[in-house]
Amino acid sequence: MRAIVVFYDTMNKQFLPTYNPNCDTIAPNFSRLEQHTAVFDNNYVGSMPCIPARRELHTGRYNFLHREWGPLEPFDDSMPELLKQDGVYTHLISDHLHYWEDGGATYHPRYSSWEIVRGQEGDHWKGEKERPQIPPVVRVPQKQTGGGESGLWKHDWVNRKYVVEESDFPQTKCFDLGCEFIDKNHDSDNWLLHLETFDPHEPFYVPQKYLDLYPEDYTGKHFDWPRGKVQEKEDEIAHCVRQYKALVSMCDYNLGRILDQMDRYDLWKDTMLIVGTDHGFLLSEHGYWGKNQMPYFNEIANTPLFIWDPRSQVKGERRKALTQLIDWAPTLLSYFHSEIPKDMQGHNLEETIRSDRSVREYAMYGVFSGHVNLTDGHYTYMRAAVPGREHDVHNYTLMTTHMNTRFGPEELAQAVLREPFSFTKGCPVLKIKTREKYPVCGFGTLLYDLEKDPGQTNPIQDTAVEQRMMEAMKRCMVENDSPKEQFWRLGLNEEERSG
Repeated sequence: MRAIVVFYDTMNKQFLPTYNPNCDTIAPNFSRLEQHTAVFDNNYVGSMPCIPARRELHTGRYNFLHREWGPLEPFDDSMPELLKQDGVYTHLISDHLHYWEDGGATYHPRYSSWEIVRGQEGDHWKGEKERPQIPPVVRVPQKQTGGGESGLWKHDWVNRKYVVEESDFPQTKCFDLGCEFIDKNHDSDNWLLHLETFDPHEPFYVPQKYLDLYPEDYTGKHFDWPRGKVQEKEDEIAHCVRQYKALVSMCDYNLGRILDQMDRYDLWKDTMLIVGTDHGFLLSEHGYWGKNQMPYFNEIANTPLFIWDPRSQVKGERRKALTQLIDWAPTLLSYFHSEIPKDMQGHNLEETIRSDRSVREYAMYGVFSGHVNLTDGHYTYMRAAVPGREHDVHNYTLMTTHMNTRFGPEELAQAVLREPFSFTKGCPVLKIKTREKYPVCGFGTLLYDLEKDPGQTNPIQDTAVEQRMMEAMKRCMVENDSPKEQFWRLGLNEEERSG
């Protein structure tokens, strides 16, 4: 028994012909994949963005209500580590730069072995002290939290000097290593290959041959790193979207290399294949670029998912059941006959792949200190903090690092030790006051009818539906052992103020 996970970052499914037959993205291998797999139409994110999603991939449970971006905790279950302990060889290949920052440093050692590829985005890779030469740009990318220049912006231009030919690109190198692993191990049993690439995450830097697939007459300034509110002219928007489509086509090409390996070694008979992404991306829809600074519309939250399970042999079929990233860990553990820990909230998808069996009535998702979102597949409910309570939020952690910094003494000076949560295996945790990270509460609480308004363009007022979704949200939060102040913050339990 073997398994391959191909994990992209920032894949908007509306740019895949499988999900949007009207799109003009050239992606024949995703269409080829569709014919080999069960295709999930209602797959949703859980904890956002990149590293919180990867914590879900390991732990099979939501984490965005308890802490912001950060490492695996000492009490966290780790799916690849559990498999390793059960005799399954697990191997990670990634160019995801956030693994080697403070907030991601505990993930890759959970595997039996791992390989990293440098140079994506503003990875602090090549050492050049002087400011690089940067062409005129439409807009300098801002921070993910909004405002100010991205801290990765300048170093990305250093990296580009060393990424010129297609063979230099980190994505290419990742898939080279993935093919090498399969070549070496296709005759061996009991292994998991986790092959991921940061693409098609911004910046949309891509070899010219993929840009040539989408001819254009654009003569404006450089623009391949969009974030925040759309302020650009129509030709600039179209140019940037073209860059993204070209990068998706590159992702498609490299996916084809893995499918070729599956064919070459007849791995379809005994190798599970999961292809998906951590989240999507707004490409000017709803007047925004990116994620986090706006509500999690479905272009971000409703993500592509393809699964081949050799036990069921289901291929070329669609699945409507609500699924999430937290389901991957229990699905893989079950596939390898490993025990699923009681703290995992996700579900084994074996029967869903086989017969579209439902595993949940509601899917909850969000980002730490932003909206808390819930969908039943018909409606999407986005619950905002009560005005004035946006900052009533704490980190609960034993790993005191942010995305790329350590917690400062001023933060830790007011930390208190709190009694264990249900999933911390008896460990008390530090409770550390913080502030809202992603100021989306200005949008207020929103309710959308996805059947009548799939584009989420017109929020509705429906007291009965909102009450039902609000009660379901409370139940999901209780099941997650949410800190009490999260209920207070959202106005769900007015009497609860403290975690």
